[in-house]
Amino acid sequence: MVRRNLNDLFYFVTVAREGSFTRAASLLNVTQSALSQAISGLETRLQIRLLTRTTRSVSPTAAGERLLNAIGHRFDEIETELDELTELRDKPAGTVRITCGDHVLHSILLPKLTPLMREYPDITLEFDVNYGFRDIVADRFDAGVRMGKTIDKDMIAVPIGPLMRLAVVGSPAYFETRPAPKVPQDLTAHPCINQRMQSSGGLYVWDFERRGRRANVRVDGPLIFNTTQPQIDAALSGLGLALLPDDELAPYLDDGRLVRVLEDWCPKFEGYHLYYPSRRQPSPAFALVVNALRLGRPSARTESPA
Repeated sequence: MVRRNLNDLFYFVTVAREGSFTRAASLLNVTQSALSQAISGLETRLQIRLLTRTTRSVSPTAAGERLLNAIGHRFDEIETELDELTELRDKPAGTVRITCGDHVLHSILLPKLTPLMREYPDITLEFDVNYGFRDIVADRFDAGVRMGKTIDKDMIAVPIGPLMRLAVVGSPAYFETRPAPKVPQDLTAHPCINQRMQSSGGLYVWDFERRGRRANVRVDGPLIFNTTQPQIDAALSGLGLALLPDDELAPYLDDGRLVRVLEDWCPKFEGYHLYYPSRRQPSPAFALVVNALRLGRPSARTESPA
């Protein structure tokens, strides 16, 4: 009976955190019907409803929230302790979950982590490609990747990429019929390709700086996207100007398919950082991932994961 109760409690914690029987069943590798029966059995034994179910979502009741707060972190502690036991193995094992954008995944994470995966085949890496700001603690990620200046102060930040610059670009055909902007304010006379920010829901405000002078411009144009590649495609087609990190634009700038303007208004800034909670007790697998990704330059908030 004790074993049955522990399984059902773990099932409850997973469903409550995921807010979905479908996602929880996938994570637990059980059927939705078995998961639903287990939760119903737990509620029957406790004689109290733990979850509110609707056609769209699942959320804990007041009693369920109390139970989740009481036992959820204990399952996390057990999982951490089990991960740390891999130190006694010949080679570390376990799963490391990272949320990141598509470009940094292909340009930095996979190239740097490929040798690690070959050397430690028992380590599993799970990547969540997402352009919004995920709560890595609530969503149970081991780490996330963001630009250094956007990371909360209570997180450990490890630089994994070089300094970056933004670039305003357009196609040669575009500039055949329009003059190149000389200062950021000139952008208001150009059709620009906007980006919808997934975290705030607003449009990105184009910001510039030169010799300590800052300029913020709210651009306008016929297109709005929430990912990078469509913005590049639109700029290549001559539909407007785009503002993106220059490392993503390098192939198009090198072969002349895109032309850069306002370069002196685009200073360098902190590039990609891996970040994770300062309270996190790292597993051996996670420590290996951090060391494989770490850039050889110091960061003010960098700490050793080991």
